[in-house]
Amino acid sequence: MFDSDQFEWLSFDCYGTLVDWESGICDAVSNVLARHGVHRSTPEILAMFSEIEPRVQTARGYLRYRDVLHEVMHMIGTELNLSFSEDDLDSLAKSLAGWPVFPDVVEALRTLKGRFKLAVISNVDDDLFASTAKALQVEFDVVVTAEQVRSYKPDLRNFNVAEERMEAAKGRWLHAAESLFHDIEPANRLGIASVWVNRKDRGGGTRQTVAKPDLVVPDLSTLARKLCSA
Repeated sequence: MFDSDQFEWLSFDCYGTLVDWESGICDAVSNVLARHGVHRSTPEILAMFSEIEPRVQTARGYLRYRDVLHEVMHMIGTELNLSFSEDDLDSLAKSLAGWPVFPDVVEALRTLKGRFKLAVISNVDDDLFASTAKALQVEFDVVVTAEQVRSYKPDLRNFNVAEERMEAAKGRWLHAAESLFHDIEPANRLGIASVWVNRKDRGGGTRQTVAKPDLVVPDLSTLARKLCSA
């Protein structure tokens, strides 16, 4: 186990790590499908999302995340041979502000804020994150969104911009995330220490990779205890 004293900065992915995006995604998609008399299980919805979302994000020039989610819904409809209305297509983006924060997150962030500078590196639009930030109840020292960088993780540019804004040496920076694909793999490539927040019964919303974190924890409370107990 590395020495937590070596780190000055702790950065986070937001959706999936701090926010239960899988419940948010599945509720929004299930509600649309139900209006069309169709049912798909949670694993089926997440499998579609995890394959479609990265394709949309890299298919052409940068799209705002609300437009990415619009296109994801369109492609889900195409895959299921359904014709969605504009309200259907906008449902994911409209639901994002209400996606629930994991119950352990606010207290853990407050504990971690007492010891580290905190950052968020998120594949989202500025205004969408602003809604979520209120629920997180902690002021982050640096926030890097996909809208600001005009690219989506796992693109290394998102991490490079974060590094510039944090003015942090890589050896003083620890990144925590749920997604091996979006976060842990690029952290590996850049030589950034990483924590995989591997919550029980989560992970279906992102592609799997062979990325290797430096630490694995089941939730943010455990991470806070490990980093702040010394």
